[in-house]
Amino acid sequence: MIADEKTQMIADEKTQMITDSGLYQDLTYKIIGALYDVHKELGSVHKEIIYHKAVAIELTERKIDFVEEKGIDVRYKGKKIGVYRPDFIIEDKVILEIKVVPLISKPMQDQVYYYIKGTEYKLVLLANFGTSKVGIKRLIYTF
Repeated sequence: MIADEKTQMIADEKTQMITDSGLYQDLTYKIIGALYDVHKELGSVHKEIIYHKAVAIELTERKIDFVEEKGIDVRYKGKKIGVYRPDFIIEDKVILEIKVVPLISKPMQDQVYYYIKGTEYKLVLLANFGTSKVGIKRLIYTF
């Protein structure tokens, strides 16, 4: 992990989003290895669905439990107003989102934050296959 990622902090009125390397470190190490192998094999020229399918194969071969696009309720004032469907929920601990963009932007990070705000999930990996080297943002949400 890059040193300044540890110190990056995005604040919200009552909550914060930070990057850190401690939470579920062994599991994320395995996931990141799978992501690197997919990128090594496929490069950075495909659509998101191609990487999604390849990651599912890689996770299965590594015997890492996951569910694809499981619905998570989005709530407003205690009422369900929508459903967020992350690409993967891994071992019921880590959300993995696949992107194919030139750069993972702050608005993309913020969007994930608002989707999972109020859920039991604390760790999100944003994996970007749209560059010459797979980019991974490891985001921990504290509430």
